Parts: sequence; C-alpha cells; structure tokens
Amino acid sequence: MISQKTIQEIFETAKIEDVVGDFVNLRRRGVNLIGVCPFHNEKTPSFTVSPSKNIYKCFGCGAGGNSVNFLMEHENLTYPEALRQLAQKFNIEIEETVDTTEQLEERQRMDSLYLINDFAQKWFTKQLFETDEGKSVGLSYFKQRGFREETIKKFGLGYAPKTKDEFTVQAQHKGYKKELLIEAGLTSKRGFDFFRSRVQFAIRNGSGKVVGFGGRILDSKAKTAKYINTPDSEVYNKSKILYGIYFAKKTIRQEDNCLLVEGYTDVVSLSQSGIENVVASSGTSLTIDQIRLIKRHTENITMLFDGDPAGIKAALRGLDLILEQGLNVRIVLLPEKEDPDSYLTKVGTQAFKQFIADNASDFILFKTNLLLEETKGDPVKKSALIQDIVQSISKIFDPIKRSVFIKECAERLEINEQILVAATNKIMQTEIAKRRQKEIAKEVQEQAPIPESELGEIPKRNRGTQAISDDFQEKDIVRLLVAFADHELEPEVSVARYILSNMEEIMNEFDNDLYKKMIEIVAERLQKNLAMPNTFFTTHEDKEIRKTAIDLLSSKHEYSPNWEEKHESFMHTQPMPDQNWKKDTINGVDRFKFKKVIRLEKQNQEKLKALGKEDVISLMKILKVQKKLQEIRIELGTRIGTVGAIK
Repeated sequence: MISQKTIQEIFETAKIEDVVGDFVNLRRRGVNLIGVCPFHNEKTPSFTVSPSKNIYKCFGCGAGGNSVNFLMEHENLTYPEALRQLAQKFNIEIEETVDTTEQLEERQRMDSLYLINDFAQKWFTKQLFETDEGKSVGLSYFKQRGFREETIKKFGLGYAPKTKDEFTVQAQHKGYKKELLIEAGLTSKRGFDFFRSRVQFAIRNGSGKVVGFGGRILDSKAKTAKYINTPDSEVYNKSKILYGIYFAKKTIRQEDNCLLVEGYTDVVSLSQSGIENVVASSGTSLTIDQIRLIKRHTENITMLFDGDPAGIKAALRGLDLILEQGLNVRIVLLPEKEDPDSYLTKVGTQAFKQFIADNASDFILFKTNLLLEETKGDPVKKSALIQDIVQSISKIFDPIKRSVFIKECAERLEINEQILVAATNKIMQTEIAKRRQKEIAKEVQEQAPIPESELGEIPKRNRGTQAISDDFQEKDIVRLLVAFADHELEPEVSVARYILSNMEEIMNEFDNDLYKKMIEIVAERLQKNLAMPNTFFTTHEDKEIRKTAIDLLSSKHEYSPNWEEKHESFMHTQPMPDQNWKKDTINGVDRFKFKKVIRLEKQNQEKLKALGKEDVISLMKILKVQKKLQEIRIELGTRIGTVGAIK
C-alpha cells in the first residue's frame, strides 16, 4: 500500500492543469481553464479546471474531482493505479507500507490484465525479430511496407506464430493464469492461442498501456478474416479506442487537427514520415466514443479516404455523428487505387502534406458534390439528395456556420435558399421537441412523490419542507469549513474552531447527515490538533465527501481579473468572494443559529398547544424557554439584518 506521506506528496505535486491538459484541450478563461468535457457529450464547453483549488468540475454532467480522480475516471484506473501513474509522471519516489492479502488481490486484479498484455506485446515482438518464422514472414512484410526497426519497436509490432498454443504455454510458464489469459482475449477457452500466423499491432490506451491487439493474416488464400481484434475485456473496448492515439495526442493538440485513416499500417507509415497527428478507428465505423476521444484534443478532423467511390458513400452515412458532436470535418479523397500508406510512399512526405492541404474539402460540400453527380436528370434522386444534405446541415450546432452551408448548398443544388432554411428548421424543431419531451418525462419522474412505504429508515424530520429550507444554511457552514477551515479569524482562532465552538449546542440540529458527518470529521481533527488544509476534503478517501467538497468549491461564475481596469467598475461594498471569508464565517454561523432557533420556537409552540391548562409547571418551563429563544432570535436577527416575528 502506498504510504500517506507519498499520497500527500502526489496531491501537492500533481497540478490539476498539467494532468487534465494531457487529455483535454484547455484554454484560459479568467483565473480558470475551460475545455470540452471528456465525460459526456457537449457542444459548448462547460468543463472547468481551477488551478488555485487544484480541482476540475463539469457544470454539464456534474463530474468533478482532483488529479487522481480524473485519471481514475478517464483511464478506468483504480485509486492505487492512478497514484502510481502520477508518481511516475512527476518523478515521485513511492514509499509503501505492507498490504493485506485482500488489498493486494484487489490491486492486482486490473494490473494483471495490463501485465499480461504487456508480456504478450514483448513476446510477439521477440518472435518477430528472433525466430526464423517471424523474420521470414512478419519482419519481411513490415520491411516491404517500408517500416524501420525503430518504428516497429516504437509501435510494438510483432508476430504470432502458426503453432496452436505456443504463446499460451509460455505465458503460463511465466506464471500468468489461464483464466486471465482468456479474459484478456489472448487464449481461447479450449486453451489455444487466439492469434496465430498473424503480424501483430499492439493497441494502446491514451496512457500508453497495451490493452489489446490487431492481427493481420498474410496468407491471401487463408479462409479466415484478414484482420481480427482482441475481444472486449475490462481494459479494452474496440468502440472506445483509437489506434495510435497515445503517440498522436500531443501533435493533434499542437496542429489543432486530427488526421483519421482506416488502417493500422496507415498510422504507422504516416507517423514514421513525421505526420504524427494521425489515428485509425481500428476497422470499425466511427463511434460516438471515438469522436469524443478526438474532441478532447481538437475540434477539427480531416478524414483520408481511398479512391473508392462506393466505399466513400458507405462511410459518409455515419459522419453526421461527428457534426452532432460539434466538430469540423474535412474530407480528402486520395487518387484512385491509392491508400494513405501507398500514396505517401509514392510521392514523399512534403508532397503528401501539400496534397492534403490542397484537396481537403468540407464534409457537407464534399458530400453534396459527390452525390450530385448521380442525380443528373433525375428529379426524384435529387429530391432525396436534398433531404440527405438538409439532414446533415441540421446537425451543425453553430447557427452562423449552418447558415453559410445552407447558402453554399443552395447554390450548388440550384434551389431557393429559403426552402433549405425551412427544411432545416423543421428537422431541428422536431429534434428539439423530442429532446424536450424526454426532459419533461425525466423531470416528472424525478419529482414524483416517494411512497411512505419506500421511505425506509429516513428520519421523519428529514422528510418535510423544513429540512429542505434549512439546507442552504447547513451547506454554507460546510462550504466555509471546506474552503477556509485553517484560516485564522484572529490569532489562534481558526474558522473551524470558531464555527464549532459557536455551534456546539445545536450541532445535533443538522438535518443533512453528510454535512453533519463532515463537521464531525473536522471536530475530531481539531481535538487531535491536526491541520485542515483546503485540499483535505477534495482529496478525501470517501467518494461522497470528496464530490460534495468539490461541488461546494466550484462555481459557474467568476470575477474577471481585468474587470476593474477594463470597465472602470469596482466592488465598493465588499471584498472579492474568496477574500470575504471572515465576514462570511461570522454571518454564516449567525444565519444557521437564527434558522435553528426559529425551528425550536415552533417546536415549543406545538408543545404549548398540546399541554393542558392544568399542567402549570410544564407550561411555565416551556414559556421560560420560549422567552429565551425569542431573545436569542432577536439578537441574531439584528446582527444579520433579519429581525422578525415567528409566523
């Protein structure tokens, strides 16, 4: 187990902007950074990174966390795996304590699949370079494609021999269990090697770990699929992976463009020639997850197609998905009978780059020109084409861009522009209505009352409207503790000590159990004289506490750093929000007490109503308490500017 000292060093060293920036294209907005959320589908960026708080938050889907959480969610890593990856990235030496047997087994579960794939990649590469079969079949093929040795090793290319179980036997001899070999997709249930007589392409995730393989058979007479891929596993999902993304992501961000090709060899060949912003969809139709993966790094895609009109038309049918994700798509049609690899070999790197620059055409205009050739003299086909083009245009989120395409297409299709506008609007209105119906249905479902029989162990006092109305005060108290617990109101009196010492008598009046738990944690640490840094809750091991803390620290709005200079407008009445914590702390405690005193007064009124007139002693006691509560309420109300009678 990684020691707490090392964990703390990782959190202090791993700046959130550096970690997220490896996966998301961020740009500065005020004191924060903003980008397109990698965890859900969005067109307008709502994913915010706060360097000062060392957290991220998406105001679209609600995802939020610290640098470790980001890696866990984004790369599907366990907590220890994420810590180790960050330690490696920032050159932090890991100090470990002894794991229990259960902890060790849990940690090794996912590690095993990565280790097995890593072993397989090295074994396949060894077969390629060190066996007669590998050299004569596999290595000769790669050299015919023009791949240099350093390129082969960089991409982890290899060869799977024709023997039925040589890999499986060797892997088991090294200690890898058969059930994990099967789970990793490297061994069949009958104990045979999954890949045989194939050159191997190692498939890596965004972090560079080998998660699967693509195998190509070289025997043209073989009665089997030309390409096969690793079956889906816990670490590999074909529809969520782009071949080459690990090596391409940095250049994609630098170039602000992603070249998308069809095959593994195209990626390797272009990358070897210095065109590194290239990925492949691994032989599948482009999926939403793959598009979103590209969108994390750029909003521009250039697709390279072989000169096969039939294949292009089939591929174009699925490209509306890219427009729906808000990306810009350009198409490059290579000369007839050429693919990216062959054409690059023929003309060289510079001529290839120039060809792309000269021939890249916007997707919709490319689609219009391509299909228009087939409609000459046939009004029925032309009508169908117009419907097809309008359907694509309706997917464009940006209204300015959409209007430009409508104008261009109207000219090429020789049709009145307003007809296209009307047709496009009709489709969009229909889609908006469908989405709204789904939203309304969801809202109705969420707002439906919970039957009494399903309330379970929820305390009755938490079921009423009073608990909801008091939630803001409780939330504000916890927000102050999360953000400013160690800040000093005065010498040796921290925000945490002030809040807890002034609320000790009414601490049990908290309705929100999670907020109450967080305050109890603070109280326990104060008793032990332990520090309460502002990262304590945002890095807490309890997922619910951690998420709550991040939500409390996150805001959609911020005060622009140059607002005063630009607009000559100043905040005269109060300091900046993050500088106003002293006043907020004092007022927050007073507001909380004020609300709880009102509740106690109401409870006393109910007791008075329930008492009989003959119970004079109890009546006098309650009236005395009520009088004291009224005095406290008036005093608190005066301080917070809310003096009023209880209704």
